[in-house]
Amino acid sequence: MEKIKTSDTSLMDPTQILKETVHLDYGSKVADLGCGAMAYFTLAASKIVGNNGLVYAVDIQKEVLSSVESKAKLEGLPNIKTVWSDLEIAGATKVPEGINLCLLVTTLFQNNNHLQMMKESVRLLEKGGKLLVIEWLPQQTAIGPDVSKRIDADIIKKHAEELGLSLDKEFSAGPYHYGLIFTK
Repeated sequence: MEKIKTSDTSLMDPTQILKETVHLDYGSKVADLGCGAMAYFTLAASKIVGNNGLVYAVDIQKEVLSSVESKAKLEGLPNIKTVWSDLEIAGATKVPEGINLCLLVTTLFQNNNHLQMMKESVRLLEKGGKLLVIEWLPQQTAIGPDVSKRIDADIIKKHAEELGLSLDKEFSAGPYHYGLIFTK
């Protein structure tokens, strides 16, 4: 396992993380699970994978998906498909299996069933595919959710092991987040 350290003063940079840490390739298929209204990682992934790639922006809130569609249209990114889904229900995500990279970026802390959400991610991944998990540091920081909602990296690693994933990298994703990359 490789440990990567980024500057503690930098903000989380989706493009840098996807290009330099995850090594996302042109033409890849990505599923951003719990993409959020700002869709930072969806938009960055879309630009990296290009016209031969595809990015599924998945969220449970339909207004979030409308926001993502508007952003994609404004930025001229036709390779983003929005998908409504409850990630805590096995098999509910209407994304074709065989995804190269699944993203769970500051999503797990918002839900109760972390293992189920990771299981759904694994279901979508191709063999050899990657799962990127970014979460809030488990201690109090200047911004972020209550510490009681944050998830220690060891819990995520334990779930990943239960699901047959191997840990590739552990890294700092800026001053408030940690990142983990797993391979199926």
